[in-house]
Amino acid sequence: MNTQLPIRALTADVYVAPQLEPAAMAELARLGFRSVINNRPDGEGGPEQPTSAQVEAAAQAAGLSYRHLPVSGVYQSPEEIAAFGALMAELPRPLLAFCRSGARSTKLFQSSGAA
Repeated sequence: MNTQLPIRALTADVYVAPQLEPAAMAELARLGFRSVINNRPDGEGGPEQPTSAQVEAAAQAAGLSYRHLPVSGVYQSPEEIAAFGALMAELPRPLLAFCRSGARSTKLFQSSGAA
């Protein structure tokens, strides 16, 4: 996948990334992505962090499915892990999940047993 975006493959159709700007949604759609999961709580990075609503509007405008599952970077509950797994089963792929660095989305993916 040839892109300037800082994305990393976990499987052939699941990717993770650090915080993405709303403008990146059009690029994801151009690359063939079909869904985006935002695991970052609004305001976590301060006022310069795009809100979920801003990213969602851009994702929808680009034709992407979008879900916001905000979780702490320190602890992900069994319920949050299960919710992530449910999103993995529900959403069309290829799929990209993002958070501050990509690590929390990776941990959610691994913990959920999704493949």
